[in-house]
Amino acid sequence: MSQHPLIDLSNDREVKQAKGFRAAAAEMTGASLAEKYKQEVDRAPRRHSVDKKYLGVHPGKPPSAQKAGRDEEHLGQALVRHYRDGGEDRILTLPRGAGDLRLIDYQVPLQTAAPDKERGDDDPNRGLGKIDLLSIGPSNLLAVGKMKYVAPDSTRTGTGDTPLRNLLEGLAYAAVAEANRDAIQAELTEAGIDRTLSADPPMLLIIGSPRYWQLCRKREAQKGAAWIREMDRLAREIGEEIGVQVIYIGLMLDRKPPWEYNEEGASLRAVVEFDPAWERNAGRVRPKSPARPKSGVAAEVIVEPDLTRPVRSYAIGDSYASGDRIQHPTLGLGVVQGLAGMGKITVRFDEKKSLLVHERVRTASI
Repeated sequence: MSQHPLIDLSNDREVKQAKGFRAAAAEMTGASLAEKYKQEVDRAPRRHSVDKKYLGVHPGKPPSAQKAGRDEEHLGQALVRHYRDGGEDRILTLPRGAGDLRLIDYQVPLQTAAPDKERGDDDPNRGLGKIDLLSIGPSNLLAVGKMKYVAPDSTRTGTGDTPLRNLLEGLAYAAVAEANRDAIQAELTEAGIDRTLSADPPMLLIIGSPRYWQLCRKREAQKGAAWIREMDRLAREIGEEIGVQVIYIGLMLDRKPPWEYNEEGASLRAVVEFDPAWERNAGRVRPKSPARPKSGVAAEVIVEPDLTRPVRSYAIGDSYASGDRIQHPTLGLGVVQGLAGMGKITVRFDEKKSLLVHERVRTASI
């Protein structure tokens, strides 16, 4: 059995697909994630048990230039150097009145050792990375930040970097941080930071540069950015079931690139502001007003999905009924509208209707 069910779920094929993560999110609930979160807490590796620290662990030379795949690390260093080392008056304000944030460290390690391939799923270090940003939030809550930086002129994000994947991975890291809160508290006290961390679950901040969120909305096949509705629902249910407050953040930076390099590493050169990742009600799909039917022609009736039935993978030999939800390998998630003759059904995929076959009997070749 895997030690990290949330990490495993974040690596699911549908979760990582731009066209599939909305449907994957729709199948998840706060209750189902709460069970996995508890397992993550119970099985979290503990660095203090092997005399290793969480804070200030940055081996190697300070970076001196941009390097592929390291933008989040370098931006994290620049942010922490500016806001942590600038004194108590340098704080970041969370969007929509959620409170202030004091940055503590970046690229915080979670593993006690490098993963052991021979142990496989039994290794508690398997699959874990580092916390991009560790902070203290309002009411002294520990705050775990998952960060994605995409340059303003980029045309794509990283492979598999869907908002859902980042949410699930960030939730796993929040669980490990919660399991090790006492150890982190001891290091804060040792560093002279006079804050007593709250005993409540951590906050989870999903932080993306504006271009990251723009590309997520552009590449998603569903109109109206309906995936946002699912992400907002999951955030609400995670708060209710687990107690982890999830905030989706747009990291506004007024310069490109927003950091530069000196002898100590990456240094912030931009003004930073935390905005909401998207406008209010962005994921709410506004129904179109039905077109007035022509005289003598009945208006089209759209069959809504029957949520009591599970989503089924499309197969030509299966039988389907109105309201069934089917997952087509190329067309995505659709809802059966009704029969269209012998062995045929109509299926609505977002705003498009398609004709598919069903109940197709395969004959054995002679």
